[in-house]
Amino acid sequence: MAVRQLFPTLFYEGTLDDEGFVGELEHSVLSLAEDDVAGKRWSKAHGYRGYTSYASLNDLPQRDPVFADLKRRLDRHVAAFAREAGFELDAKLKLDSLWVNVLKPGGAHSGHIHPHSVVSGTVYVAIPPGAGALKLEDPRLPMMMAAPRRDGTFVYAEPQPGSVFLWESWLRHEVVPNGAKGERISVSFNYR
Repeated sequence: MAVRQLFPTLFYEGTLDDEGFVGELEHSVLSLAEDDVAGKRWSKAHGYRGYTSYASLNDLPQRDPVFADLKRRLDRHVAAFAREAGFELDAKLKLDSLWVNVLKPGGAHSGHIHPHSVVSGTVYVAIPPGAGALKLEDPRLPMMMAAPRRDGTFVYAEPQPGSVFLWESWLRHEVVPNGAKGERISVSFNYR
């Protein structure tokens, strides 16, 4: 008898390995959170507990050299992930969108996917104790119908400052409530 594992779901865990750069990134994110009136307005109107530039700024790598440097670093991580995933690409994957998130205590982001993208991910900038993990859902869950409960339906990835997490954009995930006393700061992105 043989039991094979078919169609694995890959999840990439890397790091920026540069505390100084992570500090620069934090400064840039907090400056945006202070100055981006449209982003603050959108966050408030949509019940986002904190600030996100998701719907307000789509040019961060052109706006701030720190984000241009982050893009170059992410390009290398995404290329490594694409190789490991065995993607047969006609051209390199390109950054499509990049946005910052400052999540206050109690803030969360419910389960979702990233349509129209190939690879999505998050770089973690500030993770105070108790800030919580990224929650990933078994992609078979909607098809399990009468299947019994099993371990591993949800996997929690615990970030540290400088962590780079990547996954295929169809993988459903959520940001668990920030249980810390401080803000959880991250930068999320999509590649096509």
